[in-house]
Amino acid sequence: MTISSKIPRTALPTTDEARLDWLQLARSRRVGPVTFIRLLREHGSAAAALAALPDVATAAGVRNYTVFPRADAEHEHDAGQKTGAKLLYLGTPEYPPLLSLIPDPPPLLWAIGDPALAARDCIALVGARNASSLGLRMATALARDLSDHDFTVVSGLARGIDAAAHRAALTGGTVAVQAGGVDTIYPRENTKLAENIAKSGLRLSEMPIGMPPQARHFPRRNRLISGLSRALVVIEGASRSGSLITARDALDQGREVMAVPGNPFDARAAGCNMLIRDGATLVRSAKDIIAALAPAEPAHPAPPPTPAPTPAGDLATRVLSLLGPSPVPEDILIRQTGLPSQAVLSALVDLEIAQKITRSEGGTVALQPRHPVA
Repeated sequence: MTISSKIPRTALPTTDEARLDWLQLARSRRVGPVTFIRLLREHGSAAAALAALPDVATAAGVRNYTVFPRADAEHEHDAGQKTGAKLLYLGTPEYPPLLSLIPDPPPLLWAIGDPALAARDCIALVGARNASSLGLRMATALARDLSDHDFTVVSGLARGIDAAAHRAALTGGTVAVQAGGVDTIYPRENTKLAENIAKSGLRLSEMPIGMPPQARHFPRRNRLISGLSRALVVIEGASRSGSLITARDALDQGREVMAVPGNPFDARAAGCNMLIRDGATLVRSAKDIIAALAPAEPAHPAPPPTPAPTPAGDLATRVLSLLGPSPVPEDILIRQTGLPSQAVLSALVDLEIAQKITRSEGGTVALQPRHPVA
């Protein structure tokens, strides 16, 4: 059972007040994704969890605990709407389905664009910010070809590989996961790209509206990139890079990890080559990605060989060769011949009429006894 499936249906927000309760609870100190869901399970609703939270904190040894101010939650909600963003709530149909399966799914996501894109088959393409010309060409080719095959391309809106992947996938659908608020574009050079993604793709963030990205936000962002996707493809990445952190997240989440090989003398390829050495799927083109994700062919047992038709005379001879004076059950005789039961039964009728066999009660068969001539 996944964490998100443990949310009581009665706790899902269906009114404006309940939606604000969710936002207020999610923004309260010391309430991470796992704690949020535990509070909903224990108290039945976000409103009840908010009321109980100070006592819960006191019991945990936290003094003078106060929940996130309601006015601040209302302000964030209004600010988000003014930017054209909407909230996606964990456990509701618009929430990205694969993301809900990770161990710590965000209770809330701010979204600008079309949330349906995150419900399609998603592939994450990530890599170096200081990408090589070959790396940028590879990102562009993979994103374009994956889009042509109806995959949504997911990345992090960073410069380099991320930006190249987003641009190539704009017409087919791309999701940009941001480290800061969904309305805060970083780096600034990607402002126009972010605007285009808002029009034809989707931008997502778990951070509050207006939050500038900080270094500690990027690892949290990376787990969402992999969590949204069926597979993560690293195009260029050093041995110690954010791309490798995302690859570890993908492995922890049970996602496929793939990598594009690179020149051993280029530090930007070191992480990819290490991933391939450790078992990641080697990617030369989008065909490799699609093939790796194709469902395995079901294992069908080989059909039993169809016996060749046996002439009546040959069948009678075969039956007689299996019989003796001791009665044999008909079903055993049929199995011994390896032939269709109807054919064997017809042969037994013919042999009985010819007085070469005797058939007894109970379905047994034996050779007809031979009597010496007087």
